[in-house]
Amino acid sequence: QEQLVESGGGLVQPGGSLRLSCVASGGQFMMMTTAWFRQAAGKEREYVASISYGTPNIYYADSVAGRFTASRDNAKNTAYLQMNSLKVDDTAVYYCAVNPASLSPQSMKLDALYRFWGQGTQVTVSS
Repeated sequence: QEQLVESGGGLVQPGGSLRLSCVASGGQFMMMTTAWFRQAAGKEREYVASISYGTPNIYYADSVAGRFTASRDNAKNTAYLQMNSLKVDDTAVYYCAVNPASLSPQSMKLDALYRFWGQGTQVTVSS
C-alpha cells in the first residue's frame, strides 16, 4: 500500500512561485508513474504534469508548460512540482498520484488510472 504526503501549498500573489513536495512511503518513485493533478472549486480534476516510470520523461499540460517543472529525487523518494509565474487560474487543490506501472504519455493524463493519491494541498493565487 503506497502512501503519499504532500506539502508546500499556500497563498501567493500572481507572478509568484511555490514548490510542492510529495513524499512516498513504501514504493520508489522511479518504479512508478507519477503525476500531478489539480481541482479548482466547482470544476473537474485536471491533469497538470507527469513523470514516467524508470527513465524520467516529463510531460505537461499546455496550461502550465513553460511555467511549471516536475521532478523527482530518487534518493529522497520525493516528487516535486515547481510552479513559477503563477496565475489566478492556477488556484486549486493539487494532488500527486502514482501508478506502479508504466503508462503511455496519453494514459498518464487519465486520473482513473492512478491507484494511490495524496491528500491534496491548497494553492491560492490572489492579490
